[in-house]
Amino acid sequence: MSGRKPGKVSVWISWRSIKKSMLGAVLAFLIIGIIAYDMPTARTGSSYWSLPLSGKTIAIDAGHGGPDGGAVSRQGLIEKEINLAVSLYLRDYLQQAGAVVVMTREGDYDLAEPSTQGYSKRKTEDLKKRARFLQEQGVDLFISIHMNSVPSNRWSGAQTFYTPKHPGSEALAGLIQSEIRYTLENTDRNARTANTIFLLQALDVPSALVEVGFLSHPQESVLLGEDVYQRKVATSIYRGILRYTAGEGTTK
Repeated sequence: MSGRKPGKVSVWISWRSIKKSMLGAVLAFLIIGIIAYDMPTARTGSSYWSLPLSGKTIAIDAGHGGPDGGAVSRQGLIEKEINLAVSLYLRDYLQQAGAVVVMTREGDYDLAEPSTQGYSKRKTEDLKKRARFLQEQGVDLFISIHMNSVPSNRWSGAQTFYTPKHPGSEALAGLIQSEIRYTLENTDRNARTANTIFLLQALDVPSALVEVGFLSHPQESVLLGEDVYQRKVATSIYRGILRYTAGEGTTK
C-alpha cells in the first residue's frame, strides 16, 4: 500500500450548464404556478375531491354574438368576444367540479334564423330562442356574462344583477358579488335587482347576470382584454357558485 496522499479532485461545471439548470427551475416554477392558478377548484379543500357540483346542471349565457357585437372599447375590444372568453373559462372550472354545463353559444353566432333580417328582429328572436333552449335543458342555475359601457369614462368595476322572481337568485348574486369584490378588488358594490333583463325573468331557477366591467373605462378595458384577468373573473363567479350550492346565504 502506497503512502502517497490522495490528490484533490476538481469538478468543473460550465456556466452554460448552470444557466440551463437555472432556466429549467424557473420554467418548472412558472408551469406549477400556471397550473395552480388555472385550477381554482384546488382552493376548495377536500370538497374538490368529492366533486361538489356533481349532479348540478348549470347554464352559462355568453351575451351577444354573431351580428350583435355588444359594446366596443376605444381600443377596439368587442364585448361579445370577452363575454365568450370568460364564459368558456367558467365552463371549464364548473366541469372540473362535476357540473354538467350547457351554454347558449360556444362560438361567434346568435340563435336567430339566417333568414331573419334587421338587428332588432334578430335580437328579439335570439333572446327568445336562448330562453326556450335553457327551459328545455332543465337547468338548476343560470349565469349570464356581459360587459358594461356608458358615455362617461369615469365608471369602473363589476356588478351582479338578479330578479326577485326566484328566491335563490338574491343569494346567488350576492355571493358572486362578494367574491368579485374580494378577488378583483375593483368595486365596493353590492348585488342589485333588475326587473327588465329578459333571460332572468324567463327562467324559474336561481339566476344572475354579471356585468364584468366597463369597456368605456380606459384602464379597465385593457384588463378585460387580458387572459389572466378573464380567468380571475371566471374564478370569482365560480367561487360564488360553489358557496351558493354549499348552502351559504347572501353576504354583503
